Amino acid sequence: MFSHLPAFSVTLLLFFTLPTFAVEPAPDFTLPSFPDNREISLKDFKGRVVYLDFWATWCPPCRKSFPWMDEMHERYKDEGLSIIAVSVDKKREQIEQFIKKTKPAFIIAHDPTGNVAKTYELRAMPTTYLIDRNGQVVMTHMGFRSTDTDKLEATIQSLLEE
Repeated sequence: MFSHLPAFSVTLLLFFTLPTFAVEPAPDFTLPSFPDNREISLKDFKGRVVYLDFWATWCPPCRKSFPWMDEMHERYKDEGLSIIAVSVDKKREQIEQFIKKTKPAFIIAHDPTGNVAKTYELRAMPTTYLIDRNGQVVMTHMGFRSTDTDKLEATIQSLLEE
């Protein structure tokens, strides 16, 4: 009578433990870029794969991610990748000091009010959203660990090939 129960239990277990990647439109935003204060909007990047990273100068994993993001920018910018790193630091001076040291080649934006971070329902630092060429969020990744970089790069490559 209950012979189907083990298979059903395994199916139920998998359903609740596998990650889900619901594709949804990335909320548009307009923020000042750093250091020139030029306004950038996400909609301006339609047709490109966007690696949208929320970070702060006080966050060690955030700081650790910058050399890797620079490497990805240099490797894939001509294939259609744009990296936008959105700082949630309140003061521009904090960002300025960090940027002088790291000299990133990708776009830095500033969200001092945290409104864009709230729109994206940020829960951890750093948090990255991979956005496809159609403006859809296809992956969310929290934290930065060197053990995750191969998977992140493979996902970027896959999106660039679409």
